[in-house]
Amino acid sequence: MDGKLKNPLVVAISSRALFDLERGHQIYVEKGVEAYCRYQVEREDELLEPGVAFPLAQKLLALNDQGSDARRVEVVLISRNSADTGLRIFNSIAHYQLDITRAAFSGGESPFRYVTPFSTDLYLSADPANVRQALDAHIAAATILPSRTHQENDGQLRIAFDGDAVLFADDSERIYQAEGLAAFAAAEKKMASTPMTGGPFRKFLQSLHELQSQWPRDKAPIRTALITARSAPAHERVIRTLRAWDIRIDEAVFLGGLDKGEFLRTFGADIFFDDQTGHCESARQHVPTGHVPHGVTNLKSLEK
Repeated sequence: MDGKLKNPLVVAISSRALFDLERGHQIYVEKGVEAYCRYQVEREDELLEPGVAFPLAQKLLALNDQGSDARRVEVVLISRNSADTGLRIFNSIAHYQLDITRAAFSGGESPFRYVTPFSTDLYLSADPANVRQALDAHIAAATILPSRTHQENDGQLRIAFDGDAVLFADDSERIYQAEGLAAFAAAEKKMASTPMTGGPFRKFLQSLHELQSQWPRDKAPIRTALITARSAPAHERVIRTLRAWDIRIDEAVFLGGLDKGEFLRTFGADIFFDDQTGHCESARQHVPTGHVPHGVTNLKSLEK
């Protein structure tokens, strides 16, 4: 091992991302808070089924079992439930033996305000509004999309990222959107030696890199991948940027516009982060996916 982590990686997950609470959420939307509370209290001894982010939480927490007294990862539950209705959630956490001991129940109000005090590195929620608030506060965040995919649990945590507007700023994407592919390629070739500005997930990738460094490279229980629509010659700036940041990416796939889904399935991603809804729709058919509502593409969506 190369050294000790100063602080654990903190991942805050909403209750609807961790467990399948869609039936209860439907009751809340259609019949209101009181009906929802009755529904949950009457079923507080019934186990909740795992949600989309459940396997990810399991693998994150398993990193604490790998030969260190210090906690490497902290998973925090963030929920709009009250403590009363949240009892069913904690009963399910105990049943599945998830080592989650910290939680915030906001009693119907937005739970986002508790994300920052927990020193959160990554926030995963089913609520796009809360995710946007986190991104505005410079916290890596994504909306967990519905998915019925199942990844084999080989014990290794595999996280995949898009590039522009996720790991990197959206400056290059803005050129592509405004002037087209030829202008984008020319700009990237001209700027190949100039590192890109970091995007909303740069700090999270840095934290993952530091966590990976706790193990020899060939034995690390974490593997990362960049899955990007870029192709040559736009690949060079990506490689030089990561080198300048001194951040490790284990695998990189430059697709030149090909569909990402099959490549993500081949990588075996436990989670994939992308800013474009079209890419996310494809990806979620194959792997758990988080939409990052950031950058010029999402600004255009909000303006429509």
